[in-house]
Amino acid sequence: MSTTIRVSEDTKALLERLKREGESYDELLARLARDGDSMESGVWSSEKADAARERLKESKDSFGRDR
Repeated sequence: MSTTIRVSEDTKALLERLKREGESYDELLARLARDGDSMESGVWSSEKADAARERLKESKDSFGRDR
């Protein structure tokens, strides 16, 4: 049995980018659902997250200076 899921064109385009060669939409959605189960929020400590934010800001700032 199959089910139809309606998505916008934008969502379909996003899914297309994630889809692997030869992978059906059913396989894609099942993979994303499985992978999503293993995601953990708050993996980084506050200090590590703050350091990453600072490096990102520095990178953005330096990119602006190069123009």
